[in-house]
Amino acid sequence: MPNQNRRSFLKAAALIGAGVAGISSKSVKAASSEKKEQKSMGVLVDTTVCIGCRSCEWACKDAHNLKTDSIDTYSDRGVFKNKRRPDEKGLTVVNEYYNPGNPLLPTDVKAQCMHCDHPACVSACIVGAFTKQENGAVTWDDSKCIGCRYCMVACPFQVPAFEYSKALEPKIMKCDFCFERTIKGELPACVEICPTETLTYGKKEELINIARDRIKRHPNRYVNHILGEYEVGGTSWMYLAGQDFTKLDFPILGNDPAPGVTESIQHGIFAYFIPPIALYALLGGVMWLNKNKDKSEDKI
Repeated sequence: MPNQNRRSFLKAAALIGAGVAGISSKSVKAASSEKKEQKSMGVLVDTTVCIGCRSCEWACKDAHNLKTDSIDTYSDRGVFKNKRRPDEKGLTVVNEYYNPGNPLLPTDVKAQCMHCDHPACVSACIVGAFTKQENGAVTWDDSKCIGCRYCMVACPFQVPAFEYSKALEPKIMKCDFCFERTIKGELPACVEICPTETLTYGKKEELINIARDRIKRHPNRYVNHILGEYEVGGTSWMYLAGQDFTKLDFPILGNDPAPGVTESIQHGIFAYFIPPIALYALLGGVMWLNKNKDKSEDKI
């Protein structure tokens, strides 16, 4: 098995080296991207109907075998006193915001991985631990991860979390779009449990049409913006709201895919200077092999 691991890594390193040497893959990437977008699924989040029940939080933990209390405890709105982010203990969270249209009825917003169409985490990962699946999900493979945490730095939404509390085999934790459920035709756990239909799951193109129709029919209810339709090249999770998204803690982002920024810098610096890239890949390989060696010794 160790020899197979080495062969697998050297094969991946060779492909990286070929890319650095100047072999163009733009046409392949374009075809692959077009194919994935045709099958891409998504979720439309209508924040105007969310009641903050946090059932989605419980369902997510239950579906991913994360420690959780009974669903009855999630009716406690005391957690809304402080803004929360998804972390290693909870892959999605709901926060409460002031509603200028009706101060007695706050705006509740669910947050999780946005599953970008052009994920910065996938681009930043040097060992291919992240994958953009055909159905839109961005998944993570712990058998490949070397713990560099570049995905955390690269993510424009600051979503991936690291299990700092675990000394042995810590993981990168984030929403995986319930990939194991959706590939079997099931709904994401959070969508299935939502009692107010705040979350709508379907083909991304159809969700955009639904969102545009809602804005057209109720212009006084929604701001004329579908967050995630164009931001950072588009995301699988999209939002409707009754107020400016910056008031709901969404970052101000352009429409260019996030990986383009880091890739353009890397290509400009290393276009004619291969050694740093080779060293980078080699160091990553050493870390990856050592990790698998430790796993093998633990099993003995």
